[in-house]
Amino acid sequence: MTIILCPCGSTLALDACCGRWHAGAPAPTPEALMRSRYAAFVLLDEPYLLRTWHVDTRPSSVSFEPGLKWLGLKIVSAPPIDADRGEVEFIARYRVGGGSAGRLHERSRFVREQGAWFYLDGAPPGPS
Repeated sequence: MTIILCPCGSTLALDACCGRWHAGAPAPTPEALMRSRYAAFVLLDEPYLLRTWHVDTRPSSVSFEPGLKWLGLKIVSAPPIDADRGEVEFIARYRVGGGSAGRLHERSRFVREQGAWFYLDGAPPGPS
């Protein structure tokens, strides 16, 4: 049996890490949801991405860029704002085709409603 490590960067197997959130259990923190959404992008799991996107900002579909390969995720910070709001600043590395590697650096906002965390939106981080 082959164990597939979770794409989020943990040392756990996918099913013991983000796979449980993909299967329907609610992610317990904004960081856990961020990691699981990154894993969903790696795995091209559009239904999970849409399900965890807040209804106020959710697109009708998620497009995946052909030839894009995610290379890794680094969480920069994940400060709680309050019990129902959080932010996660992250850097996700990627490559398109045979080109050079790129970076997506974002500060994502999350809200919790009825016990479940949702991705609200994201923007490049401001100056420190």
